[in-house]
Amino acid sequence: MGARILYLVTGLTVAFSAAVLIGCAGTGTFNLGTRAAWRGQVEQTCLGSGVVQASAYIQPMARIDGPGVCGLERPLRVSALPGGKVWVTPAATIGCPLTVALDHWVRTTVQPASYRYFGRPVAEIKQIASYGCRGRNGNSFGAPSEHAFGNALDVAGFRLASGEVITVVDGWKGNPRERAFLQTVFMGACAEFDTVLGPGSDSFHYNHIHVDLLATNNRNGHHLCQPSFGQGVPVAEAASEPPSTASVRPPSFAGPGAD
Repeated sequence: MGARILYLVTGLTVAFSAAVLIGCAGTGTFNLGTRAAWRGQVEQTCLGSGVVQASAYIQPMARIDGPGVCGLERPLRVSALPGGKVWVTPAATIGCPLTVALDHWVRTTVQPASYRYFGRPVAEIKQIASYGCRGRNGNSFGAPSEHAFGNALDVAGFRLASGEVITVVDGWKGNPRERAFLQTVFMGACAEFDTVLGPGSDSFHYNHIHVDLLATNNRNGHHLCQPSFGQGVPVAEAASEPPSTASVRPPSFAGPGAD
């Protein structure tokens, strides 16, 4: 059972009580109560399947418990995917299901897209938010973010093996090759994760791609993938051009993640 299905099935069969979504007096309204038991069960099932193994790149951490609903039963410190081939910087604190989904996304979407448009692999993913006890979009008086459960990651950019850096904030409206690459990895994320938000979805996601696994975030359990690529540079157009020979440019990862 895939990481997405595991979260969907378990999340829909256990009541997500109002107490979990209501707040803590004095600090906001997002983290009052106790963490839903099914979250820990999902972590345990994922780890028990053996699909994720401890290594120099995936290291078990001490349990994170609170405040309130925040935390993970079995957090992981993930510094590279898959199998140490693609660095994750800084190292992300996330759960097992998200680790599985990210690994699959990198192998089946990110790397093929990088070879397709740049003729070389991605060597590093730059993330700007993994685990963090906070409300969605930094709102302390609403629902908790999936970041509060180690079930979300904000990806700000990619460094290629050549040293070239493709950032979301610059590349989203950059040259045709950068735009096609980011469009492809975004659409691949929409097929892998349950909530995917990027520049144009709202003002909070102008500089990163937010991914998480909880379909119950969205009305009727449907996926949320925004923005829609109804316009922009066709993938085929950029693919017809020769691989990029652009010079290495410094990264411009800007600001913290939001959702």
